[in-house]
Amino acid sequence: MSPKRALIIGPAWVGDMIMAHSLFQELKARAPNRLLDVIAPPATAPLATRMPEIDTVIPLAIPHGRFAPLQRLRLGWSLRDRAYEQAFILPRSYKSALAALAAGAKRRTAYLGEARWGLINDIRAEPSGAKLKTVERFLMLAAEPNEALPKIRPPHLVASQEQGRLVAAHLHVDSEGPILALCPGAEYGPAKRWPAAHFATLARSYRDQGWQIWLLGGPRDQEAAQAIQDLSGKACVDLTGRTDLLQALDLMVLTTAVVSNDSGLMHMAAGLRLPLVAVFGSSDPKHTPPLDERAVALTLDLSCSPCFARTCPLGHLKCLTDLSPARVAQALETTLGAP
Repeated sequence: MSPKRALIIGPAWVGDMIMAHSLFQELKARAPNRLLDVIAPPATAPLATRMPEIDTVIPLAIPHGRFAPLQRLRLGWSLRDRAYEQAFILPRSYKSALAALAAGAKRRTAYLGEARWGLINDIRAEPSGAKLKTVERFLMLAAEPNEALPKIRPPHLVASQEQGRLVAAHLHVDSEGPILALCPGAEYGPAKRWPAAHFATLARSYRDQGWQIWLLGGPRDQEAAQAIQDLSGKACVDLTGRTDLLQALDLMVLTTAVVSNDSGLMHMAAGLRLPLVAVFGSSDPKHTPPLDERAVALTLDLSCSPCFARTCPLGHLKCLTDLSPARVAQALETTLGAP
């Protein structure tokens, strides 16, 4: 008798995929013998390979934001022989439910989202009252209707120090000694990015204490990294745009501590249980916090924040510019000293 399977339609954002690992762990705990397959776009699918609960990762080769209904249906049809008993659809979009329907999943669990009547046959009520964290919204899909919120199992990504050292050697980077990773990017927009001058001040301070400083991020973060290099007197090793996502993961596990904006790399550091300081500007640490109890999330709690805007509506960006490097350094020492 073939084992039962469930299909998960995974998120398109790196941070959301990492937070979804709490859901994957809950699903596996409830049905240890059930196999979990994940459909995800290329930006996030690699992360699922570092989550032991996932049996099969199925890449969704469709650019982000493109509807492509026939392509999604064909992907689902190609999976019908897996006889999925249930599908969990994490994105709220109409298009994200098409593959689950075509795959023949008997029970398709999700929030209604974009009026997905017919596509979803196990519609969950949107949380009311106090706003749930993103991870809690995911977890509620594992629970039966009217069941209490499951306990959050923090994400725990699998990384390889050995592979990280190989990547570092390939990039001609020294991986010995204390290493501070700085993650200056945030895909959402500049209202989530701590100023380059502040990153540079922090980099100089820790370089003078004998630390290596690595700048991690993707190609879109290279401009911010260059600004930090210029302002810090090239105190850093700039690795932005030089690795893929899993190489960045294996490099990050070699680091001693991480300072990051609210971004996918912030959640990656939390998923690796690294000492972490997370800087929040326009976003809310109550909504998408780093899911590790040692991590320190910093916000100034100004009257205008969180505004969730991509750019500062008031033009001053005080939520980030007034968050000093000294305060971040103090938080860094706190998380480094945590048991």
